[in-house]
Amino acid sequence: MIKYSVIIPAYNAEKTIAACLESLLRQDTGGEEREVIVVDDGSSDGTAAIVRGYPSVRYIYQKNRGPAAARNNGVRSAAGDIVLFSDSDCDAARDWISQMVRPFSDPAIAGVKGAYRTRQKEWVAQIVQAEYEMKYEKMKKEKYIDFIDTYSAGFRRDLFLGSGGYDESFPGASVEDQEFSFRLYRRGCRMVFNPDAIVYHIHSAALTGYFRKKFNIGFWKISVLKRHYDKILRDSHTPQTLKLEMILVYAALFCLFFAGIFRGRELFRMAGALLSCFIALAIIEMRKVFAKNPSLGVFSIMVMFLRSVALGSGLLCGILAGNMRNSDK
Repeated sequence: MIKYSVIIPAYNAEKTIAACLESLLRQDTGGEEREVIVVDDGSSDGTAAIVRGYPSVRYIYQKNRGPAAARNNGVRSAAGDIVLFSDSDCDAARDWISQMVRPFSDPAIAGVKGAYRTRQKEWVAQIVQAEYEMKYEKMKKEKYIDFIDTYSAGFRRDLFLGSGGYDESFPGASVEDQEFSFRLYRRGCRMVFNPDAIVYHIHSAALTGYFRKKFNIGFWKISVLKRHYDKILRDSHTPQTLKLEMILVYAALFCLFFAGIFRGRELFRMAGALLSCFIALAIIEMRKVFAKNPSLGVFSIMVMFLRSVALGSGLLCGILAGNMRNSDK
């Protein structure tokens, strides 16, 4: 009898899907039966042929509707009592499944979140990983969490379906996992973080890709906060320092803008003071990076500045887009 179902959404994933499946098929589950399901979200490359080369992997095709729909589709087809999610560009540590399902021995646990690691050496990718590590340190202090990312996620299948699954109105991979997690938390469901449930990921190695991802998160975060306004102040994933950094950066840019117009020295000084505060916060945030590689640490300050700009501009555009949608009703 199948106990665990691992669901991987895939879209044009021919470069990474083989490594992902190899890592899942070599899992040691202690004798418990498991299945691996790939939901092909309308790929136009060689993804289908590669997946079909693994007879033990179930292949499901759907027209392109996004990863939320692919995951929901996979859960509906799953035979396991526990459904696990990862991404097609991840490869799992050998004990990932066993670590993911371990907390479910407590019948009160509804969901489990695992952790990212990376083998990359590029500076941007290392900073991305450092960001995650900082968030993990925060989550380790929480008995229960309210935020499970889909790259390493587990839920009880009946609960997942009974809660409506991921909201398929979110396009692409954005914040549908946040919204679903907050929905479960509001219902009183208990979710936990297991830092030993590890998948390895290929993070963005270019600043342009990093900016786009952060902008996208900020843009769609508005839709999440409209439904879960209590999460504006705090969630178990987002560091409070990030919010303060965004305020400091945009206040500094505001001062510089008007200082340029009115040539006000006081505004220039204020902008400098605000940026100094931002730099101090960024250094504290990335202190482990500075300890390992001071040059990378200095570079991380620029990346943190870019993060604040990208998230802030995404949030602003999301607010404006939300206002337009409301005005059309």
